[in-house]
Amino acid sequence: MRHLRVAAALVVAAAVSVAAPALARADTVTEWNLTASVALFTNAGQPPQQAVPHLAMVHGAVYDAVNAIDGSRQGYLIAAGSASPSASREAAAATAAYRVLMNIVPVQQAFLDARYAASLAGIADGPAKAQGIAVGEAAAAAMIAARTNDGRFGSYRFPVGSAPGVWRPVLPAFVNDPNAWLKDVKPFLVESGTQFMSKGPNALDSNKYARELNEVKSLGSLTSTERTADQTHAARYWAENPPATWSRVFRTLSAQQGLSLVDNARLYAMLYMTAADSLITVWNDKATYLFWRPITAIREADTDGNPDTEPDAAWLPLIPTPPYTEHSSGHCGLSGSIVRTLQQFFGTDEIGWTDTNNAGLTRSFTSFSQAINEIIDVRVWSGIHFRTADEAGARIGKQIAQYRNAHYFKPVGGD
Repeated sequence: MRHLRVAAALVVAAAVSVAAPALARADTVTEWNLTASVALFTNAGQPPQQAVPHLAMVHGAVYDAVNAIDGSRQGYLIAAGSASPSASREAAAATAAYRVLMNIVPVQQAFLDARYAASLAGIADGPAKAQGIAVGEAAAAAMIAARTNDGRFGSYRFPVGSAPGVWRPVLPAFVNDPNAWLKDVKPFLVESGTQFMSKGPNALDSNKYARELNEVKSLGSLTSTERTADQTHAARYWAENPPATWSRVFRTLSAQQGLSLVDNARLYAMLYMTAADSLITVWNDKATYLFWRPITAIREADTDGNPDTEPDAAWLPLIPTPPYTEHSSGHCGLSGSIVRTLQQFFGTDEIGWTDTNNAGLTRSFTSFSQAINEIIDVRVWSGIHFRTADEAGARIGKQIAQYRNAHYFKPVGGD
């Protein structure tokens, strides 16, 4: 593996005594996933381009901290079994998450301090707790060091064009993605952000392009009479910040399937690290192809050279168009990686769940594949993607999950 593995010296720290009451929780990993979600999505308002790599950092460190004690899987940055097996897994997980979040959002110290104190208050003072804190500190330090100068918050912006097929900022805000630097961020798992790029969008003069433009023009219009009420409901449900939606679903699945703390530490690290690399790859796609959004393509269809497309100068999508290029789909890249990871972890596709988003919209699924199939459709029904971009994004996510499954988180001593 190309990532540096750090055999950190895990020195026993002095026990921390706090007076805050313990929080009721499924386990420390899911508790800190919720804390990270509040810190990044709610408090900091981070979009997926920022929040997903940050969640990968948090849960990668949590995994390493827990696995250093449990020792059953290959480590990421910290060697498996490098800590005392009697160390507190709860203290290790809480400390790793707390320290990484403090590095990412230091202005939220009061909020994070309170959550950390509550976590530690539920753990009996003594050597196990002190050892766990030390393990968590080491795992967090290794992750922070590995992600220093990793390309986050760079200066790259998408070039703006005016030719047919070329992206330009659109309604409602005419913004050029301030997080386009994501394409240059160092991946967590794959060799590079270009390793699994797609073949690109359809040619403007192709029959397939015309079919897909006419599909989104009809089904994705704000005033569509072809889109069903259920399709509109699905589009509005998935329009919420996608990693926030999925993080809520992860916590539901963890509780529903009765996962252990060790299982959750591995699952969440797999999910967010794979998702981060998928988004990095998708943003390389976006920067390479610079393809226009449906709102531009439909309004300027008289310039595309395709006899099977007709312009509609007043056309609007159901969901406001995001401020970045069209191909491939970020939501589908994220969700494709998540679905494949969940299938791999649970060894089945046939697990269902029900979720209600922050807008009060409820959606139920009977399988993981049902969700990704719906999301591919949804971005067309929303009026913001051509189908090829959705399918390409989902394929990128699946390929990166396959790569991760072959190279990381393997059992110690073999499969």
